[in-house]
Amino acid sequence: MNAWIRIAAATAVAGAALLGCGKKDEGAPASGASGPAATASPASGDVILIGHVAPLSGGDAHLGKDNENGARLAADEINAAGGVKVGGKVYRVEILGEDDKSDPKEGTLAAQKLVDAGVVGVVGHLNSGSSIPASKIYADADVVQISPSSTAVKYTDQGFKTTFRVVANDRQQGTAMANYAIDGMKAKTVAIVDDRTAYGQGLVDVVQGVVKGRGVTVVAREFTDDKASDFSAILTKIRATKPDVIIYGGMDDTAGPMAKQLHQLGIKAPMMAGDGACSPEFIKLAGDGADMLTCSRAGEAVEHLPRGEQFVAKYKAKFGSDVQVYAPYAYDAVYVIVDAIRRAGSLDRKAIVAAVAATDYDGLTGHIDFDPKGDLKNGAISMYHVQDGKLNYLSTTR
Repeated sequence: MNAWIRIAAATAVAGAALLGCGKKDEGAPASGASGPAATASPASGDVILIGHVAPLSGGDAHLGKDNENGARLAADEINAAGGVKVGGKVYRVEILGEDDKSDPKEGTLAAQKLVDAGVVGVVGHLNSGSSIPASKIYADADVVQISPSSTAVKYTDQGFKTTFRVVANDRQQGTAMANYAIDGMKAKTVAIVDDRTAYGQGLVDVVQGVVKGRGVTVVAREFTDDKASDFSAILTKIRATKPDVIIYGGMDDTAGPMAKQLHQLGIKAPMMAGDGACSPEFIKLAGDGADMLTCSRAGEAVEHLPRGEQFVAKYKAKFGSDVQVYAPYAYDAVYVIVDAIRRAGSLDRKAIVAAVAATDYDGLTGHIDFDPKGDLKNGAISMYHVQDGKLNYLSTTR
């Protein structure tokens, strides 16, 4: 946090002189902070700040760090390539990271800190439950927000001009999950459980609507919470209904223990979950129950991207770990903000928002352009199945 204090102080002095700067070129993140406010997005000294928010502590910390790593990798590349030219001056891009602990209240506090620090844009948040309340703060300050992983429909349905995502939404994901359960897993009956978060409940609400519309019977609809670890009462009730498939809306830190307990209770029905559970961490937590999972991700499988293997290798070389889920999308979100600054020729926040809305960019994860709500056009949903301790790719729909 010393860097944050240093840059914030410098910006407070230099802020007025930085209003309305211009820019052309590319940019990326690292870590730091900056000062002034309102519409003009200040850069402190030779730094342009891009915020990043995700859980860096708690049960989702591995996913939050994965996203932040993706953003920082983009920053390193952009800076190594010469930084970002704005109005004839070259800037370095830094990532100012905040931890929202997967908590809506912490998310709004993090958002306000970034706005006050003078970021030109924000990559985040990881969770829809944090992204949704934070989006109002960014909208009020004209700060563009691009989430690499928030899939809840409500996130972009609020009508804010500043709100975007580079992954498909849960209307697409829930539909793909439901159709795969019916067509791929031959389900005639399903049991549905959610964790009561904006993400988990919103996702399986879509699934439930689609399966019912296709004549599948929902034999149980249960809920838990995102801090639970004992699911025996819920699963015992579900076992009595004998569903063909059990569908869960929640993250891997709860989905893993749930799958483990399904196995321990001798429940043979396969489990289906969304992108929050579709991770290597799920496999670790689920133990002998891992192989019962079929899951979706709101994007193309990284191994099927033209530069996917190269990205995975660079990521592992830099961070010493494997990509979890959405690091490639956080990486692209940084590049989209930088591309918008280049096209706007300005660090003015409103100019950047307008430029992001007009994005036409070929990124690591595919072609990126947005509909009027800020949703990614033609977003992909990929399906996976866990087998022999690995996530195995099945198919992609758009």
